[in-house]
Amino acid sequence: MPEAIYLVVVFIIGACIGSFLNVCIYRLPEHLSVVTPGSRCPSCSAPVRSFDNIPIISYFILGGRCRSCKATFSVRYAMVELLVALLGAALYWRFAFAPEFFAYAAFTVALATVAFIDLDHKIIPNVISLPGIVVGFGIACLFGFVLPAGGAEALYPSVIDAAIGVVLGGGFLFLISFGYYVLTGREGLGFGDVKLLAMIGAFVGWKGVLFTIFTGSVAGAVIGVFIMTFRGKGAKYAVPFGPFLSMGALLYIFFGRSIISWYLSLIMIGPN
Repeated sequence: MPEAIYLVVVFIIGACIGSFLNVCIYRLPEHLSVVTPGSRCPSCSAPVRSFDNIPIISYFILGGRCRSCKATFSVRYAMVELLVALLGAALYWRFAFAPEFFAYAAFTVALATVAFIDLDHKIIPNVISLPGIVVGFGIACLFGFVLPAGGAEALYPSVIDAAIGVVLGGGFLFLISFGYYVLTGREGLGFGDVKLLAMIGAFVGWKGVLFTIFTGSVAGAVIGVFIMTFRGKGAKYAVPFGPFLSMGALLYIFFGRSIISWYLSLIMIGPN
């Protein structure tokens, strides 16, 4: 089958998964079932009909409104579906249907859910991060038994790398969070971020954790300064860190190894 057809199939499946993630993003913080009842309008509670529940397309067919009460739906529903679809296609382009594709697809779904929940509620549900640590490390163990070690070219961390990633990720943010609380008397980073970075470490190993911390911190600082400067928010305004950690982890999956190799080559060459 031509590669383009595989990409289209993965894109469609990703859009469908993104549609389900919209349910998770809305219901998990409210401690509601993500299975029942079916999708409903948040305004009038009318069930969304199956032909109105086509990912991405239905939003534009309905003009972003409920068919029953005409209440406006946020465009973010379609954006989440499109984002997950594009990430799925990008993962296929990067890994094809190698085992890493399925491992990182599950990881990407978890990161996307966490990022949007943290944006809305400034929380990271334990129901995602804690099982994610176990799943990420379990996959490393499974790959260690089933697949031969790939050395520097391995696309998924070894068991040791994953274990160090969990400890380094969770321990690093825990120390920062605890130290900030001791110095200021208020919470800076939430423990949800600690568990999220431990989950990230399980999936990308210790190098991925360092890359994620650096890129996430830089992006978070830039956005935080922008918000405080142009939106008039005070210095105590809490910028959710989960989306930036998620972004850093995704960047590592696609580009991290290349960026690290490029950087190391610059260090080895040194100034002329």
